[in-house]
Amino acid sequence: MKVAAVQGTPAFLDSRETTERIVGYVERAADEGAELVVFPEAFLPGYPDWVWRRRPWQEYPSDWFVRLFDQAVVVPGPETASICRVAARRRAYVVVGMDERVGNTIYNSLVFFGPDGEILGKHRKLMPTGGERLVWGMGDGSTLRTYPTPFGKLGGLICWENYMPLARAALYAEGVDVYLAPTWDNSDTWVPTMRHIAKEGRCWVVGVTACLRATDIPADIPGRDEIYGDEDDWLSRGNTVVVAPDGEIVAGPLVGEEGIVYAELDPLETRRNKLQFDPAGHYSRPDVFTLLVDRTARSGVVFGDGEETE
Repeated sequence: MKVAAVQGTPAFLDSRETTERIVGYVERAADEGAELVVFPEAFLPGYPDWVWRRRPWQEYPSDWFVRLFDQAVVVPGPETASICRVAARRRAYVVVGMDERVGNTIYNSLVFFGPDGEILGKHRKLMPTGGERLVWGMGDGSTLRTYPTPFGKLGGLICWENYMPLARAALYAEGVDVYLAPTWDNSDTWVPTMRHIAKEGRCWVVGVTACLRATDIPADIPGRDEIYGDEDDWLSRGNTVVVAPDGEIVAGPLVGEEGIVYAELDPLETRRNKLQFDPAGHYSRPDVFTLLVDRTARSGVVFGDGEETE
């Protein structure tokens, strides 16, 4: 199975244009034979990088949040319909990080699309990190799942969720074979983290990061020049990498440029590597350690007729 990890540049806070770019990236990757196309964290319509640069209630960040809210994606909606169509047309699995709007809350979500043009499901980031908590709500255990495919079970965690040992353990117990890690992390420690997860979970790991400079921020956003500089001011340099189940890097890391990282994934490699070490199977010690995962969908209000609201 050939995977394409898209280190792309979104049309910042423009959901329609970013969706068109996603469709173009999928077409380009499929032309190269990709059967799985993966996009970065919050790619559609962009990661709220300003939470790390300004105090949250200052004038400009408030205006930016309003714009993000307006451009955030409803699932299902017109943006996901476009992605469903290209996934079906190119017979590819497509996974996209999105700012998902539900009511008056935005979630950091990872949405999985099947080659039949249907939405397989989504994962909402369990815990936004630091300043992200001023933008995104928290997910729950109901979206902590994997999805069966012809090349194994597909699942993933978002950015610093990958530093949560118990969240990783839940995916290992779900039998994840291809582990996706979309992120905004550009640090030197990120690629070693991807290698560790691959070796620990004995699974393929696809870490994918966006590529974005200050010059990619639209000039018409109020206060843009007060927050961001010139082309040397990077929001994200990229850090995209593909790692085999033995922890060895097979593609990337790609840094400092837009592009697509390709790799051939052999599903049998996960089986070969789990012969010696299966963290959720023969190498586990259920008599000593037990993890309880609550996959109940949490709702703020439950009405007397049993209907829930998010």
